[in-house]
Amino acid sequence: MTTLVHLLRHASHGHLGRVLTGRQPGIPLTPAGHAEAQALGRHMAKLGVDVLFTSPRRRARESAWHVARETGALCRVAPELDEIDFGDWTGMTFDALSSDPRWRHWNEARDMASTPAGETMRDVAARVAGLIGRLQREFPHGALGLVTHSDVIKATICHYQGWSFSRVHSFEIGPATVSTLALRDGGSDLIACNVTPAPVHAEEVPA
Repeated sequence: MTTLVHLLRHASHGHLGRVLTGRQPGIPLTPAGHAEAQALGRHMAKLGVDVLFTSPRRRARESAWHVARETGALCRVAPELDEIDFGDWTGMTFDALSSDPRWRHWNEARDMASTPAGETMRDVAARVAGLIGRLQREFPHGALGLVTHSDVIKATICHYQGWSFSRVHSFEIGPATVSTLALRDGGSDLIACNVTPAPVHAEEVPA
């Protein structure tokens, strides 16, 4: 029994690289982000997706809309795929965070550190793994599409690969990329990581 789990990061938004968006409400994709998400959807249509779930954040839902449109998969919101709860770090610039010793500790000790809201990487991995476990039973030979966030994907990969969470800094998960786990009774294989689909021009994206 093999279940493919496609972990899709949402496409680009206006805060990218400047602000820790976290669970801040709103924050739509940019026009370029919509083009990225459509390219991701076309890529997933080639791979095949049996079911699609998304984080409740707007940037993820907008990305998932493009994937659903291109693949024909029914999309549902899953709270387990939500961004990490960063508490009072939410909405802060990375420049401002760089002087916060708690932020430095979070990044230096991901195996044990927690955010101001109390969430750890282990907590994040556990909630996603719980969702995946339920979907494995429902779709034992299926292909799952999960639209979520960079560190959520990293935590999930570390969990299934048996890696220390400190390894999150050793690999990238860029916007509008797909990483794929093959889950079997005897374990899991990371068969793709941080794959960027061929681009789509912004003018091709439907209004």
